[in-house]
Amino acid sequence: MTTSIQAELPVPEQAAEPPRRRARRSVQEQADRGILSTADRRRPQVRIVGTILSVALGVCLVAVGLLPLLWLLKSAITPTQDTLAHPLALFPGGAAWSNLARAWNDVQIGKYFFNTIWMAAGEWAVQLLVATTGGFALSVLKPRYGRIISGLVLATLFVPAVVLLVPLYLTVLHPPLIGHSLINTFWAVWLPAGASAFNVLLVMRFFDSLPKEVFEAAKTDGAGTFRLFWSVVLPMSKPILGVVSVFAINAAWADFLWPNLVLKDIGIQPLSVRLPQIQSSTDLGVYLAALTIATLIPVVIFLIFQRTFLRGGGLGGAVKG
Repeated sequence: MTTSIQAELPVPEQAAEPPRRRARRSVQEQADRGILSTADRRRPQVRIVGTILSVALGVCLVAVGLLPLLWLLKSAITPTQDTLAHPLALFPGGAAWSNLARAWNDVQIGKYFFNTIWMAAGEWAVQLLVATTGGFALSVLKPRYGRIISGLVLATLFVPAVVLLVPLYLTVLHPPLIGHSLINTFWAVWLPAGASAFNVLLVMRFFDSLPKEVFEAAKTDGAGTFRLFWSVVLPMSKPILGVVSVFAINAAWADFLWPNLVLKDIGIQPLSVRLPQIQSSTDLGVYLAALTIATLIPVVIFLIFQRTFLRGGGLGGAVKG
């Protein structure tokens, strides 16, 4: 009887594995799922070969990314004859620093440079205003037909930009309620730039990830809509504002087609429009110096905002969910 009772008793299960050991074992299993296991990485031969391959790959990536820019910088201060005869040589006849001065003064790159800054600053301000207010209205205020409006904004992303050129040009040529054309004014570039559905949706998704408890507490304390937007939402949205700023400034700096259509006056044209027009009548060295000036500005802007642009909380929070 005793033997049969003992046989019917359930066998005690093993003690549960501690959470810390279980987490460590999970990390170890994930590490072993790669091409090389942890044991293989510890071998001297594998470590040496892996280091050499990593360094070689890094050098190749840096060379592919920087060599064209470095060649442009070198050619900007190289005489035209040396650039044509020895394009890859390093200053065979000395440096021509006068190319930069001639590009800035004689070709009047300085004037077109400031035109580009003015145009990019206006596009940045309009895009930031429309994106933040539109994202705030759709995400925080949540109107009754907010989902329908969001769907319509999303649908505009599927319309090719080329299809909108003719109606947009006619609208700028004969704008409603204004009575005079916006051609040859920066408003013809600034206002259409604000109609960016991508920026509105990007900011809206970021606002969706913000804690709603903060909004409710601000409303309880008596904060109105404008106070909620200016004092609560915007200070919490610096990462996404940096992302939108980089997108807007780079797009404005490289835009050619639309400014070429609406800015016919040479005195207000940006670099992207004016540089192709002066290519045939400008010395090659001076022209490359002008290209260098136009290229370095977006690079400097990215270097300034790279921490904000590459931060995981900015773009990652915007597309989460």
